[in-house]
Amino acid sequence: MILLDTQAVVWLTTDRRRLSAAASDCIREANRSASGVAIASSSLWEIAMNFDKGGIRVPSTLLEYLHGVEKAFIVLPITGSIADRSMRFSSNYPKDPTDRIIGATALVHGVPLVTADRKIRVSGEVNCVW
Repeated sequence: MILLDTQAVVWLTTDRRRLSAAASDCIREANRSASGVAIASSSLWEIAMNFDKGGIRVPSTLLEYLHGVEKAFIVLPITGSIADRSMRFSSNYPKDPTDRIIGATALVHGVPLVTADRKIRVSGEVNCVW
């Protein structure tokens, strides 16, 4: 299983050309495996927030798009372990709460995170693919 960061979810579902070759290969391989491709539940909220702010466009209504995302990916909920782990990143990791939940989700589930977010990748705290 792999975990997609929010922008990877949006790009995969709206403009695959924005994904790196390594990210595309990783997603393709995960789709072939039994474990699959997952997202953190907080990504659904982040998509809605970015849509509301005009930061992203989706090919349908927001609700239809979110339902499609829920069907296309394994949605991993925030658990106590994830909430706890999200508080224990170093000062090198982004402070954004959603980035922390997503990173903690990857760590708790022991899966790589597909992300273009340079700050997350440079922190070295989460196994990232890009």
